[in-house]
Amino acid sequence: MKFGKEFEAQLVQEWREAYMDYNYLKTILKEILHFKQKHTASPMTATTKEGRSLKKKVSFYRAFSGLTNKYRSYSPRKNRHEEDEAILVSSTVDEGDQYQTMFLMSSGEGGQFEVVFFRRLDDEFNKVVSFYKKKVEEAVAEADELSKQMNALIALRIKIDDPMLAGANISPSSSVSIHPNNGSEQQGQLHMEKIQELEMSSEGSSDGITRADMNGFSRASLEVLDHVKLNVEPETPVSILKGVLMSSKSDRSFSRNELKKAEALMTRAFVEFYQKLRLLKSYCFLNQLAFSKIMKKYDKITSRNASKAYLQMVDNSNLGSSDEVTKLMERVEATFVKHFANGNHRKGMHTLRPKAKRERHTITFFLGTFFGFSLALIVAIVVSIHARNILESPGRTQYMENIFPLYSFFGYIILHMLMYAGDIYFWKRYRVNYSFIFGLKQGTELGYREVLLLSSGLAVLTFSCALSNLDMEMDPRTKTFRALTEVVPLGLLIIVTLITFCPFNIIYRSSRFFIIQCALRCICTPLYKVTLPDFFLADQLTSQVQALRSLEFYVCYYGWGDFKRRSNNCNQSEIFQKFYVAIAIIPYWFRFLQCLRRLFEEQDRVHGLNALKYSSTIVAVATRTIYSLRAGKTLLIVAAASSGVATIANTYWDIAIDWGLLHRNSRNPWLRDKLIVPIRSVYFIAMVLNILLRLAWMQTVLGFTEAPFLHRTALIAVVASLEIIRRGIWNFFRLENEHLNNVGKYRAFKSVPLPFNYDDDENKGS
Repeated sequence: MKFGKEFEAQLVQEWREAYMDYNYLKTILKEILHFKQKHTASPMTATTKEGRSLKKKVSFYRAFSGLTNKYRSYSPRKNRHEEDEAILVSSTVDEGDQYQTMFLMSSGEGGQFEVVFFRRLDDEFNKVVSFYKKKVEEAVAEADELSKQMNALIALRIKIDDPMLAGANISPSSSVSIHPNNGSEQQGQLHMEKIQELEMSSEGSSDGITRADMNGFSRASLEVLDHVKLNVEPETPVSILKGVLMSSKSDRSFSRNELKKAEALMTRAFVEFYQKLRLLKSYCFLNQLAFSKIMKKYDKITSRNASKAYLQMVDNSNLGSSDEVTKLMERVEATFVKHFANGNHRKGMHTLRPKAKRERHTITFFLGTFFGFSLALIVAIVVSIHARNILESPGRTQYMENIFPLYSFFGYIILHMLMYAGDIYFWKRYRVNYSFIFGLKQGTELGYREVLLLSSGLAVLTFSCALSNLDMEMDPRTKTFRALTEVVPLGLLIIVTLITFCPFNIIYRSSRFFIIQCALRCICTPLYKVTLPDFFLADQLTSQVQALRSLEFYVCYYGWGDFKRRSNNCNQSEIFQKFYVAIAIIPYWFRFLQCLRRLFEEQDRVHGLNALKYSSTIVAVATRTIYSLRAGKTLLIVAAASSGVATIANTYWDIAIDWGLLHRNSRNPWLRDKLIVPIRSVYFIAMVLNILLRLAWMQTVLGFTEAPFLHRTALIAVVASLEIIRRGIWNFFRLENEHLNNVGKYRAFKSVPLPFNYDDDENKGS
């Protein structure tokens, strides 16, 4: 792999603009090479085969430079190189750590190209050094804050785990080393085992941790607890309500539950901070390597020896000489292993450095197997329908009105998973950091193969059940269908539900629980802080309204209907009709409440406008649904008007706000300045498709409830599928825009709340 591709593959996408522009510098070098090839062609340097062979023959007669370094002092070539190096490059450092390189051969042939090269090289180097210095300063400041947090955590551990000795023999020293006293009682040692701070043999004084006297022990001062307050965020609606009702509580009492929450927050903070240090170290290494590569290319093209002086400047700069990141990493490792892994180095490093996800061939194998089974089952269903002439059967209407809505629920889920798998594939292809945006733990995120595996497995189950449930004729003796085949859809729903909520670590438990957690946060929207996964899932639910209605039909059909005779009176039930309207509104209601919560917290009027958009959508969905149940001229006018307004508002919001497009004066007209997909026509096609698929939204109002070749329920399924496809397209461009926002703000890490607030920090904030 060429270095340019390797450089692109390893850089932090959110910091892309802060890296050296290697490709642009290569372009300048190519211009220098073309100029030299055009103006300095000669028999000795020509690129023809004869020229190369002649040059090789001449090299046989050069003076031998020796096998060891001691012979190099006699080579006249070295003196000439030193002379060229002194003439070519000189480097100066201004007051603001701005490095500047002077090219001393600008008057020579083609010198203007080389002047441009060094000017751009200096700009890139100053940009890299400035960014690195800024990030290192931020890391040092964050390390100081974590140190203060650790002092408070250790004091809290002493107070909670060993209250009997909390006030005795407390050293005022700020050292974090805690050693058990030889004469202390065994029970006290058991309480102190969790916070024991034994110095490991592998840790020296370079780790920055003070060694305590081996004959005694010193503990962190408990006085720090008099100046801190716990900042443990509520995790449940009940705890949030308690926090609101008891907000005036000012005592400094601490509990073991609060200690556990503080430890969990500190663990997350240390892991995130260590990841930041690792990326900073990688940033430093990659840029140093890039400058080395580009200077060697320059030497090779121009036959000069400028790289030595320039790379020496790189080594002497903050980028090459600063070792603060390495020292911080060592200190974080030592502290984390001692405080959060009980001295177990392997356990601590496993938490700090989670292993990257490995692709397994078994996933590809089972994916192909399930996909083949799905195709075979589809063919079997088509053949069975044709051989038994089911389309002309008198029981066709009963099947479409009673059985088809049950299986269509799984069809919507499968289609949505297929679209999501496609999104993941293109996010990875265009290097959109979707796992960071969603806040997924490294190594637990699903790839497109895993999602395709799940969707194909669900498809096999669904098609198998549908094939066994194609009976169109009742038993002439009992005038009923077989009960076993009629409960097949219900059995499939129960199986899928059990797998979804299965507590065992099988079938991607972390991903299942992540979705369940986001769904619970959507349901309790006003009581939780809204994060991107929460409103992203709520957006997905707005495209799955028909699937939610299918769940309602399950309840009605198997609870109130006569499923043995394939008949139901759901549409005549007033309760069913009310829930039919309410279920269509619920996903939009979630988004409406999320917008209000964000408006309250962030004080950004954009969220208020978004709430108005969803309120108009709620009105449109309600009136359109009521019109489909109770047709009337007045309802038709109201439904058409509200649906038109909602369609225009949602379409504009999708393209202009969610996708960040329609910038008239941008670098890419009517799009935006930065695009991830190199083909601009893709964005215009996506905008047109979004508008057309939004119009399918109004099919109920426009009166397209049936088609000559489709049953009404089949037409509803087609329209619902079009909305799911539109949502899949929306997902890609929505996350692309979010990724570019992170890149623009150099946001490569999630902010982790710290458990302790110091009184002086609160005074500064006030």
